[in-house]
Amino acid sequence: MPSVQDIIVLTLLCALLAMLSWAAVAVLRPVLIRYRVVDAPNARSSHSAPKPRGAGLGLLTVALPAWAASGLMLEAPGGTWTVLVLALALAAASFVDDVRGLPALPRFAAQGLAVALGLAAFDAGPVFQGLLPPWLDGLMAGLLWLWFVNLFNFMDGIDGITGVETISLGLGLALIAPLAGFPAGQVLPGLVLAAAAAGFLVWNWAPSKVFLGDVGSVALGYLLGWLLLLAAAEGQWVAALILPAYYLADATLTLLARLLRREKIWQAHKQHAYQRAVQRGWSHARTAGWIAAGNGLLILCALAAAAGLPWAALASASMVVFAMLWTFRYAASPVRQE
Repeated sequence: MPSVQDIIVLTLLCALLAMLSWAAVAVLRPVLIRYRVVDAPNARSSHSAPKPRGAGLGLLTVALPAWAASGLMLEAPGGTWTVLVLALALAAASFVDDVRGLPALPRFAAQGLAVALGLAAFDAGPVFQGLLPPWLDGLMAGLLWLWFVNLFNFMDGIDGITGVETISLGLGLALIAPLAGFPAGQVLPGLVLAAAAAGFLVWNWAPSKVFLGDVGSVALGYLLGWLLLLAAAEGQWVAALILPAYYLADATLTLLARLLRREKIWQAHKQHAYQRAVQRGWSHARTAGWIAAGNGLLILCALAAAAGLPWAALASASMVVFAMLWTFRYAASPVRQE
């Protein structure tokens, strides 16, 4: 377990990274505006005014070097350097998409290649704890990782939501590491992402001044997905499932519903549970705040799982997620009609 001195040092480090991330976005924002890298509202948007997008580039400018530095100072998990390079490549491709737009097929192909190469460098052991043959374990892990990258992008639909989710997952992964006996090299990456996301969130909290863009959501989904697979491969599969449980449930259930209705699932939409809450009158801030509170409960459940209570934790997490989905879809106060 970390000492008090370690906690103080980590807290100061996180504060510094958050300030650097805030400053990086501050420098980047006028550049995005100048070159008209903006997200114009449309029928599927949850905002009503054009705003600069691609500000995730500022977050990554801080997070990726800080993660690399932590890997040099502490023993980095196998595959770390490959994953960081691939995340940088994905971020570059996604920024091009933010600036000028790319067809869906090349974007998906780039994500698939990054996942395949990341798994080739993955040496933490079987993700499914030996329950599947090695070839099937790798295939299922790759499909889950690829889906997580995409759902992380799909769920970035209102102010503050992805910043909140990144902070929750990064902090949760860092907190379970000591309980699970993970090496110190697995504590810092989650904290780095959480701290950089906190600095970005100052700009993105409602009413937002910038949007993350695909450059941020795709790269963050890739990096966080790898950290979750790493935790699962090291025996903490329940905690790795619980931490992103709300995002997984909302995105997956919405996708299945759209498939049943034979809709074009690659097109943008406003059918996620959190989007329904906004449509019924909740503000972006209130909705993101509820997600933060729910994620806080999921972190507690993940800690219980890491401490040796996996089934009780999984049952409790299921109730938390059900309550969040039900509240967003059915209990959110409808907009009053004038």
